[in-house]
Amino acid sequence: MTGPSETCEKILLIQAEFDGELDAAEAAALQTHRAACPVCRAAASQLAEARELCRDGLYEPMPEEMQRRLFNNPAMPTRTPARPQRRFLWSWRQSGVGFAVGAACAAALAFFVISPGEQALTEQIVAAHVRALQPGHLEDVASSDRHTVKPWFQGRIDYAPPVYDFTADGFPLLGGRVERFGGGPPLATLVYARDRHMIDLIVAPRESAAAGPQTLVKRGFNVLHWTDGAMAYWAVSDVEHAELERFQQRWMREVAAR
Repeated sequence: MTGPSETCEKILLIQAEFDGELDAAEAAALQTHRAACPVCRAAASQLAEARELCRDGLYEPMPEEMQRRLFNNPAMPTRTPARPQRRFLWSWRQSGVGFAVGAACAAALAFFVISPGEQALTEQIVAAHVRALQPGHLEDVASSDRHTVKPWFQGRIDYAPPVYDFTADGFPLLGGRVERFGGGPPLATLVYARDRHMIDLIVAPRESAAAGPQTLVKRGFNVLHWTDGAMAYWAVSDVEHAELERFQQRWMREVAAR
């Protein structure tokens, strides 16, 4: 991936980040390091390019006729990969290009297997949350006063999101920002804290919200999705699932009381 004289002790963390193995603090620290490290920037760029190449050509549907012939033939033997083939794969992984393409293909394969269309938005929400954990990216308006945060969204999005402060319940409001997902319209993102953990709450009009899973763990982050009569919500954080559910329930009680 790099020249013989170019190395960095953190380069293996680049693949770990692509595999979703870093927690929020590790991911934020790595992104800060990468901004000043040309070796790690080059590694991340090559992994991203390789993953896109694999994603474009990794999957091709099996023709229906071949499926019928394959699955209707009980005598079809199960092949075990030959030992020389395993040796070839191992030597292929030793090269820098092999490392990048192999890791990216594995990530792309996982995307196809466990990430159907309805989870694409969740993937982007988690990625936005990780980006926001970098210093200076958490909120565009920093305030615990909902009467400051709510008016800030006027003119930046085309709807009025509800904004509440739950400091008394251990979930103080920190501020808000605007995010875009998949080229869609800008959406309100409210930022809350739970001890030293951050909670992002994306608020969107219910009629424009894509379908999604109710509960999901993605890259080590918990995601909850729910709706009420007017809005759809996605809460994402590295807090424990039970804590995120407490936040959700507190929000729902507030909405029901108004």
